[in-house]
Amino acid sequence: MRYAVDDPKKYYVYIVGSRSGTLYIGITSNIERRVREHKSGEFEGFASQYHCDRVVYYESFDDVNKAIGREKQLKGWVRRKKIAFIESVNPRWQDLAEKWGAKMAFAVESVKKLSS
Repeated sequence: MRYAVDDPKKYYVYIVGSRSGTLYIGITSNIERRVREHKSGEFEGFASQYHCDRVVYYESFDDVNKAIGREKQLKGWVRRKKIAFIESVNPRWQDLAEKWGAKMAFAVESVKKLSS
């Protein structure tokens, strides 16, 4: 199925991992919601079963068909190629979504004020 060219949505291909190294590759049109679902365990199935809740990579697309193609490409790679790719863009395997949704303190604001 092809979607209309004027569809203004963004599509995201992402990789989440567990602390033990299990990887899950997915696609979504709402990366923040999907990450929340992974982190809370709401997203049932493989990712939840293996505690894949750390976003180690993501990229966005304007075209859903390109996003689907990229997801299929990444899923088709052998594990060592996926790991090499992640380490080339995120060598420390940091959770890229760790601070998403967090309040930010600006120079004129107190951190204490934000936490209340």
